[in-house]
Amino acid sequence: MFVVHFFDNKKLLLNQLLKRVPSVGEDLTIKGRKGKVSSVVSIDEKNYHVQVLLETVNKNKLIVDNSKKKKR
Repeated sequence: MFVVHFFDNKKLLLNQLLKRVPSVGEDLTIKGRKGKVSSVVSIDEKNYHVQVLLETVNKNKLIVDNSKKKKR
C-alpha cells in the first residue's frame, strides 16, 4: 500500500492510500474532473507525489438581451 498525494501545480488535490501508483500519461478522474498524470516523484518507499494536469472547465455564459427592459 502506498500513500499517493495528487497535486495540481502546487495545490494539493487529494491524498489516497492505493495498492498501485499511477504511471506517467495515465488518465484519471479526481473530484469529478478529468486529468492526466504529468510526473510521479517518489519521496520514500511508501510516499509518492503525483503531478496532475486537469482539463479546464468552460462555463457557458448566458447572453442577456437588454433591449426588452423597460427604460426610465
